Amino acid sequence: MTADPADIRGWQRLSGEITTSGRLEEADVARLAALGVRQVVNLALDSHPEALAEEGVKLAAEGIAYTHIPVPFDAPQEAHYEAFRAALETGPTPVHVHCIMNWRVSAFFYRLNRDVLGMPEPEARALMVQQWEPDASEKPEWAVWADFIAPKAG
Repeated sequence: MTADPADIRGWQRLSGEITTSGRLEEADVARLAALGVRQVVNLALDSHPEALAEEGVKLAAEGIAYTHIPVPFDAPQEAHYEAFRAALETGPTPVHVHCIMNWRVSAFFYRLNRDVLGMPEPEARALMVQQWEPDASEKPEWAVWADFIAPKAG
């Protein structure tokens, strides 16, 4: 089996079927294919200076399905989270989910692990903070993320 490419920014293996990271570079496409990844979900904006141009085309050339859910860093919405959940539930596995820093992704998986998969909150948070902790007291602009990951009523 091919070893995990730990030199990809923010690389994290969550399970045998799920890996995450920050931005991908050109050479990473073939590396993901070698790992057996069958789907990539991208939460970053195409307009980000570090975004991989033509990412979907490059992944398709390797036989990897591509789902792009552009999440503005300053405005994550419930619709983004629902699209993320749908991609994970209906797309092929193994799946690799990424953004630019693995911050959006870690927050999305925190909610999924805690609210859907029933992972105890401290365990779900420990996975998230390996990448990022959206603490509004540290940076006020992260308040939108603190709200986004807060438990929802209902």
